[in-house]
Amino acid sequence: MSSSPITPEIIAEHGLRPEEYQQILSILGREPSFTELGIFSVMWSEHCSYKNSKPLLKTLPTTGEHVLQGPGENAGVVALDEELAVCFKMESHNHPSAVEPYQGAATGVGGILRDIFTMGARPVALVDCLFFGEPGSSYTDRIIRGVVHGIADYGNCVGVPTVAGQVSFFPCFESNPLVNAMAVGVMRRKDLTLAKARNVGSIVVYYGNATGRDGVHGATFASVELTEDTMEQRSAVQVGDPFMGKKILEATLELIRSGTVEAIQDMGAAGLTCSGCEIAGRGRLGMELNLDLVPQRAKNMSPYEMMLSESQERMLAVITPGKLERAMDILSKWEVNPAVVGHVTEDGLLTVWHQKMIVAKVPALKISEESPVYTRESRAPQQRRESYQPSGNPQGIDVRSALLQLLKHPNVASKLWIHQQYDTQVQTNTVLGPGAGAAVLRVDGSAKLLGISTGVDPLKMACDPFIGAQMAVAEAALNLLCVGCKPLGLTDNLNFGNPETPEQFWALKRAVEGIGEMSRALHIPVTGGNVSLYNESPSGPIWPTPTIGMVGAADSAAHIITPGFKDAGDLVYVLGELPESLAGSLLGWLRDGELPAPLDAAMSASFTQRMIRLQALMHKLIDAKILKSAHDVSEGGLAVALAECAIFSPKGAGCDASEFDEEKAFWFGEPVALVVVSIGEADQEKMRDLLDEFEDVDFVEVGEVISEARLVLPGGELLSVEELRNTRNTLPAFGK
Repeated sequence: MSSSPITPEIIAEHGLRPEEYQQILSILGREPSFTELGIFSVMWSEHCSYKNSKPLLKTLPTTGEHVLQGPGENAGVVALDEELAVCFKMESHNHPSAVEPYQGAATGVGGILRDIFTMGARPVALVDCLFFGEPGSSYTDRIIRGVVHGIADYGNCVGVPTVAGQVSFFPCFESNPLVNAMAVGVMRRKDLTLAKARNVGSIVVYYGNATGRDGVHGATFASVELTEDTMEQRSAVQVGDPFMGKKILEATLELIRSGTVEAIQDMGAAGLTCSGCEIAGRGRLGMELNLDLVPQRAKNMSPYEMMLSESQERMLAVITPGKLERAMDILSKWEVNPAVVGHVTEDGLLTVWHQKMIVAKVPALKISEESPVYTRESRAPQQRRESYQPSGNPQGIDVRSALLQLLKHPNVASKLWIHQQYDTQVQTNTVLGPGAGAAVLRVDGSAKLLGISTGVDPLKMACDPFIGAQMAVAEAALNLLCVGCKPLGLTDNLNFGNPETPEQFWALKRAVEGIGEMSRALHIPVTGGNVSLYNESPSGPIWPTPTIGMVGAADSAAHIITPGFKDAGDLVYVLGELPESLAGSLLGWLRDGELPAPLDAAMSASFTQRMIRLQALMHKLIDAKILKSAHDVSEGGLAVALAECAIFSPKGAGCDASEFDEEKAFWFGEPVALVVVSIGEADQEKMRDLLDEFEDVDFVEVGEVISEARLVLPGGELLSVEELRNTRNTLPAFGK
């Protein structure tokens, strides 16, 4: 192998530390070739190796009654019933979306879809969690417009509905937006396929788009802070092709069902390098690749460029030799340009040929599974060490005006314009779509229904990463429970700043601990996810944002609940402990004009136990089928939740809460472990019996549903549902 001299400058340009380069020399016993240096640099980037987060991730609960596949593969899988399973995963495309919003978001959708069908599951739903700077500036509006249309165009073209998600606006995301995409698929349990080579001599087949120069070093780009220089790296952003995406989706699923494929992996981050190393490494085997056989759409590509290209819609499959003809027939039928490019070996090495020369020969296992791992210094920010005593009745709050102020805030306002860009009904299985708190879908071949939800509030994370992360898990779980679905598993997308900064690593560490505690307490295992670090720009780091995606199931359509009030005379209850302050609330932030004080430490001590009991009560209420409506209390507090229940009423019903004469903090505090439910008169006795059984769960009767389309506040103040709806519909359309 010939190689130009590797200088310290070249090493630094590849994002490698001097000690990491010394580790490479030790592994190889020689200097690497330029191609090998590129291979190590992308595989050891934070984006691919999780070298700053791996020790933390190992503390999360990853097994459970329903888990069929946990972390370490393309996506997690949980059992739905005896025959079917749900496959799901969330990933980020933050840096690419900051540079090229449309393609960054579109290729994020394409990548997460490939993670799902690579496992043998047909994608049935997309979920997007988006975090932007405050709308109004030409820059932010351009980012929003590009991201939304990128998600919509790719998902709509492939034919997968976008059914849930969230959109939040805070100044910290102005220069570093977050684009977290989640995909969910349904599969036969027997079709579960892994990215793990099994047999020496099996054939390696490439199919999909030809390889180009787009996306070279995309994984490394995703592992550094955004600066003026990195913002110009448009060559690191891939270009999506949803029509080829649809073809490789169908081809892959048929290939898996045919029984011809032993292992399969999409060429996402780090492209051919990652797929080759991981398939071989996980199987404790090796792989030979001949780059001269790889389809190329650019002339005179170097082996370095080919191995690091992140051209989209490409797959790598390992086929049993005796079944190669059948596999090639399937791939040719779908016109996905299959090519035999190599074979599985027993030597444990990834060997790369180009023009009859070996240009790389590296140990697949060491590069894919044994990357450097760091335990960073952790230090709490000084200003977060202050104690905080929650106050009772905040002064100067007018409930009516505060409610209207919150409803028109972009975080609470209707995201109708965004939802309208997405096809939410394609595949015709959507029962509840965007705006309902959680999505619900019918499942072909099963009586069960599938629930999908998300949760995270960056504001609460900024106040306290541990409690905020607990609340993110709790919110996602309550979103599912409020539509009648019981949680089965979660995936997370950990968006944080530079882990080499002690305060940022402290936030990451505390957030993972919070996720672990709540998911363990609620018996909701973490089946996989994504870590996106170095989310910083010259204006500073983002707020910690560990986005939670969760799936659940309802036994039948009869168990599904919707958030809107139904019939006059139904009683409205609040279940859970009412808040005592505005700590961590949106109204508190708007009133103070600065970051709220830390959340009450005493709240954390009892929060997990309160959430355990509230979830257990909701399980009982779902089984009893007596809830006529349910809605979790989150951003904006109880007042916003009641307003939304009236807005969502299918019968134009309202609520009279004039007798609920509580302190104003109760109306706008955001404790998260709190839900609003309505019960018909005939089921009041059943409800009382269940509340007696769960005497440790607080509850308050707020009022009753009325036939008039209005919300009656304490003191008899009236707000028409029309005014509430119009106020909530103030988020602008961002245009084409």
